[in-house]
Amino acid sequence: MAHSDPPLRKRKRSKSEENMGEEKELGGSLLKRNADRKQNLADLKTWWDGAFQRHSHSSAKNILNAALVIFGALPTVGIAVWVLSCNPTPNNGNVDDLHTMKEAYESSFRSLLYWSPLFLINFVFFINVDIIFYIIGLLQRSFWLIDPYWTLFPSIFGLIWASHPMAVVNARTIVANILTLIWAIRLTHSYFRRENWKFGEREDWRYTKMAMEHGKPLWYLISFFTVGVAQHPMLVGISLPLYSVAFGPYAKHSSFDWIDGIITVLCLTGITIACIADNQLRSFMMENESRRSQGLPKIRLLRKGLWRYSRHPNYFGEQMWWWSLALFSLKVGQYWAIAGTALNSLVLAIVTVMTESKMLREWPPERAALYKQYQKEVSACFPWFLFGRDKSSGDEDQDI
Repeated sequence: MAHSDPPLRKRKRSKSEENMGEEKELGGSLLKRNADRKQNLADLKTWWDGAFQRHSHSSAKNILNAALVIFGALPTVGIAVWVLSCNPTPNNGNVDDLHTMKEAYESSFRSLLYWSPLFLINFVFFINVDIIFYIIGLLQRSFWLIDPYWTLFPSIFGLIWASHPMAVVNARTIVANILTLIWAIRLTHSYFRRENWKFGEREDWRYTKMAMEHGKPLWYLISFFTVGVAQHPMLVGISLPLYSVAFGPYAKHSSFDWIDGIITVLCLTGITIACIADNQLRSFMMENESRRSQGLPKIRLLRKGLWRYSRHPNYFGEQMWWWSLALFSLKVGQYWAIAGTALNSLVLAIVTVMTESKMLREWPPERAALYKQYQKEVSACFPWFLFGRDKSSGDEDQDI
């Protein structure tokens, strides 16, 4: 009797083989996504520059963009000077009081802007950013200009409010505006250092992403709302404490005391934390750039310094700064003014999730896996010192 051979059994794959197979699949998927992304970016470049305006320091485009940064706020300053130099009707009243505003509006729009410094700032923002910056963005095919002005407008708004003839100008007003100016100088320096001291070379990656998603011509319309109008409540909102110190209910009758001193220290602490975190991040990036030029493997993750205890210590410093500044609003009895700070905290939380998702989606599988472990061990924003120190796996020194 003939005997047939027994059927061959399929060998069970080991765990390491399964992991290798998964890594190959992830690597292939990543390569495909990157290839698709490059093609989409190439298609986008035919009608929208976005993040691709490469130019030298001495180029005509860089000089033009530098002029836009220097003179971009002239409409805001010009309108403010025009309004605050008028002889208002009525001759007396309370700022942002509905009865006074109604009487002023019946006289002239200029008087209305005078008696409502809050409406004045919203009006100049609408003209300067929502309309003029939007038109400039369409002409240049990039909405880069709003980024540097994120660091400049709060100080400009604060100075306009403090210059109002009806404003309370005391130690608190002066300190709050000086603190905001320090914050603006620090962040402006950090922004242009990151941009290699160039102007308008790239826009926020989220705008480029939205341009790819919506396409032409829909992006031309949608961008008016997602870029200009969307920035409006956030930028004016975080500036509201500077309005409070000038026009708050108790601004005139509440002197600068030890509570204001504590608030000042907290503000400076937040600015300092953000500065240290940004400097540590820059050192990390410069180190990797140096290693790349030498043909050495890059360091996978930054997990030293403040980044050992928080995945985004620069965000934590920024939030500490803005919430500390908002305490001035509470001090002078204008509680509603912290709404802008709360809105920005919510937006920042959403942006943080978007940014980390983007990194995990675009990074190589090995680096993404390390970051997922980092997410498990370290807080997203608030620095839980013991949490980060005890569980740090030391992957900051591993190369790829």
